[in-house]
Amino acid sequence: MASIQHDLVVIGAGPGGYVAAIRAAQLGLNVACIEKEKALGGTCARVGCIPSKALLESSELYYEAKHGFARHGIRIEKIDLELEALMKRKDDVVKALTSGVEGLFKKNKITRYLGHGRLAGAGKVVVESGAERTELAAKHVLIATGSVSAPLPGVELDGDRIATSTEAIAWPAVPKHLVVIGAGAIGLELGSVWARLGAKVTVLEYLDRILPGMDTEIAAEAKKLFEKQGLSFKLGVRVTGAKKKGAGCVVEVQGAESIECERVLLAVGRRPNTAGAGLETLGIALDERGRIPVDEHFRTSAADVYAVGDVIRGPMLAHKAEEEGVACVERIVTGYGHVNYDAIPNVVYTAPEIASVGKTEEELKQAGIEYRKGSFPFIANGRARALGHTDGRVKILAHAQTDRVLGAHILGPRAGDLIAELAIAIDFGASSEDIARACHAHPTLPEVIKEAAMGVDKRSIHI
Repeated sequence: MASIQHDLVVIGAGPGGYVAAIRAAQLGLNVACIEKEKALGGTCARVGCIPSKALLESSELYYEAKHGFARHGIRIEKIDLELEALMKRKDDVVKALTSGVEGLFKKNKITRYLGHGRLAGAGKVVVESGAERTELAAKHVLIATGSVSAPLPGVELDGDRIATSTEAIAWPAVPKHLVVIGAGAIGLELGSVWARLGAKVTVLEYLDRILPGMDTEIAAEAKKLFEKQGLSFKLGVRVTGAKKKGAGCVVEVQGAESIECERVLLAVGRRPNTAGAGLETLGIALDERGRIPVDEHFRTSAADVYAVGDVIRGPMLAHKAEEEGVACVERIVTGYGHVNYDAIPNVVYTAPEIASVGKTEEELKQAGIEYRKGSFPFIANGRARALGHTDGRVKILAHAQTDRVLGAHILGPRAGDLIAELAIAIDFGASSEDIARACHAHPTLPEVIKEAAMGVDKRSIHI
């Protein structure tokens, strides 16, 4: 059977893959994209970023209606939770976005193959769908197969009572008691969802802090706020097992009593999805963490084979994968493509939100870089007062000598939106003085950024 010819074959239609495919098509390449799931968009659109954010929004509105509306003079006699309708809205959001990606493929004349894609030697890719097998020939191949939930020894996943985030976004009822294993972004976000909807939530974390990798000071302040919302934390504990027990579950903890609950969410991170990718056919070896090694231009050790997103080094973030996908194909076509990894923001969509970009204080201290810090609380901001969301603050870290912004960290309302200004500042090499002297509209939340930037030079006005 003759192989079907393409300039570029992308394996995986998640954020890294589908964005790369579209950009490559814009640049004139004959592009194909292989995806084993019927819906396009990858884990992010189908069972990750998008559905979880839809649930976070709905659950936050429900929580506000029960506990916050009265402050605004809005009194509701009875508030009922219709979980089925809440889940349907989430599914509708997902369907709209995955259908949108499908429409973009058609608009850009990208050939879509449904099935499992794997390398089959130099310039060859095989698509397997049931008994059907299609052979493709490509000048270039881009691996963008994303990641899967990481397992934990002793935790017996059953896809229902003991589950990953994939199943936890679709539970049919609010658990009476949910144990979350892992205090990272996924655990805190979905733990928040079910806590707002009425579950007792206990979060277990192996480390002595929540949100590993984020600014320690901001994470500690966030933990206190989450505890006020009803989340219970047990830090510095090692989970040795979790299994079903009758209609519920039991979680075993080293050196402590077991915890009985109704459901368990395993959220200890994700690992690269490279199983069955056919890497061995081209001699591509994985690194010690199961990632595909690439150079600064996303090239693997095999000629004309590239990789981006969660399967390579760096944070497992959808927008990071998108930037890499665009940079990779632009490099292939134009000879230039670049990603500034110092300007990749990270957001945790709890309430309040947590966002960061650049270096943390801990990283700067470890590297021996002298810095100055400016901080400003939302409670001193007029817009935050009007919104009724005054918890948290903005913290900006600038180089002690050059004043160049090295890092920024936000805990507070709409932090995920606010961090964009600081990501741009870092990307353009701005100083805290640049931000401080830029006019910010009043009354708005971004004024907190301006005041924090002024605080680097100890001249904040409203505190």
